[in-house]
Amino acid sequence: MTPHTRSLHSVPVPAVPEPGAGPTGATGPGPDPAPLGDPALLEAFWRYERALIGNDVPELDGLFAPGGRTLRADAGAALVGHDHIAAFRAGRGGVPHRQLTRVHLRALADGVAVLVAESVRADGGTGVQTQVWERGDGGSWRVSTAHVSTVPALAFAPVPGADVDPTIWRVPPGPAQLRAGSPGGPLTGARVAVKDLFAVAGERIGAGNPTWVDAAPIEATDADAVRALLEAGADVAGIAHTDELAFALAGENVHYGAPPNPAAPGRITGGSTSGPAAAVAAGVADIGLGTDTAGSIRVPASYCGLYGLRTTHDAVSRDGLVGLAPSFDTVGVLTRDAATLSRAAGALLPPAAVVPTETIVVVDELMGLAEPDARLATEAALRALALRAGARVEAADLDPELLASWFAAFRTVQQAQAWATHRSFVQGHGDRLDAAVAARFRAGAEVDDELRESATEVLAAARDALVGALPDGVLLALPSTSSTAPPVGAKAAVVESTRAATLRLTCLASLAGLPQVSIPAARVGTLPLGLGLVGGPGADRSLLALLTQEAR
Repeated sequence: MTPHTRSLHSVPVPAVPEPGAGPTGATGPGPDPAPLGDPALLEAFWRYERALIGNDVPELDGLFAPGGRTLRADAGAALVGHDHIAAFRAGRGGVPHRQLTRVHLRALADGVAVLVAESVRADGGTGVQTQVWERGDGGSWRVSTAHVSTVPALAFAPVPGADVDPTIWRVPPGPAQLRAGSPGGPLTGARVAVKDLFAVAGERIGAGNPTWVDAAPIEATDADAVRALLEAGADVAGIAHTDELAFALAGENVHYGAPPNPAAPGRITGGSTSGPAAAVAAGVADIGLGTDTAGSIRVPASYCGLYGLRTTHDAVSRDGLVGLAPSFDTVGVLTRDAATLSRAAGALLPPAAVVPTETIVVVDELMGLAEPDARLATEAALRALALRAGARVEAADLDPELLASWFAAFRTVQQAQAWATHRSFVQGHGDRLDAAVAARFRAGAEVDDELRESATEVLAAARDALVGALPDGVLLALPSTSSTAPPVGAKAAVVESTRAATLRLTCLASLAGLPQVSIPAARVGTLPLGLGLVGGPGADRSLLALLTQEAR
């Protein structure tokens, strides 16, 4: 993992001011050339990791500091001295294959650092290795102290009662599948929780609002995305709740309640794909079919510890779907594991070449939008991913004022399009909407043609800048959300401030029509947090391949 620096290309554009918003900060002195730590140390650690898996005893011996003071311990005992450690290793044999999930790095002094690496084995068991590395006179890094611990796998069990929970489902699973998939496909046996925005033959679309569903017709055919999953063999288990008209990110529906978050009890699932996320996290569905306009796949994925993919805009048909803002609406998928995500998304996406990831870009201004503990967690997950992928890491600058103008323009156009899409319903039934949701629609009504056209120009320039910065083989890394999931019932001001901070992260893929995955690799305390990776247009399959590839 070699660091480089670059600047995100930016085109001077007229800013669209957001009411009450000011500059988010001043441009710093330039990008950090080593945003994730000393590259020589990380390279030495990766050599150690590969040698350990391959049982390369001479390489391992060379990476441990010589002399009688070197320490290596596990749950059973401590070994003191390089020669005793080498003798133990020579007689032990190799270790089971494992995948790094998080790598934490802290400098203790000049030339001394502690590295804590978390990993998961093929059987689901986990491990932690803690190492003190010291840099010698020749500049080489070696381990002077190490401790290893492992924990057996915990069996996953579905949450009792989640299959009938009315806060999760509008149409819950029954004795028979709601819609049975074609036999023999790659998704045979997989259960889908469909967001209540998609047409399912024989059912109504509820759109998260009782007044809407009461007037909705029975659908004669399935939405294209539902049909694609059925043809791949998946079964539709039920129809799961959404935030009202998908115009929220919290997952707390005033009419149906807040679905439980098994990964973070007592905290929200995020939305608007809230019901499918809760169903998948609870183990009563394997795939959540949802939408993402401004983060409605990525936010619940982050909060619920799931894998999520927002697809490239227009890559997957939206026919049979109740939309919100057509310039940004996309179809997305949630799963508990990367392999299922790849199969499910693969059934929806058009064919495309897979390009290996060579470069991952980190922007300090974006990382700084996350709370400090969320940023540290994201960096730990990114270190592990970059090492596994063999990708170099490049730091880049992004002018905070430019980012603020992009966000303001996105909000302007999104609200205007949302109002245009649902004006008739909101005008006739505004009193049946959550007050915060109704206010967002009314804000769209206030956008005049001149402001909308100005914002559209800003977005076009922003899209060009982002697409130009992400050619094939290059990804942008950032936190999926600005924090972990807020508590259920948090004050409205807390929910809104969290939403605003997260939108500044999620709006980038949305405004540029780009694919983004959220990987459940980061953790803050015991709470999940997603690592986001954004690719160029059509890079969906390359993102999926990165999640399932073997370490280079």
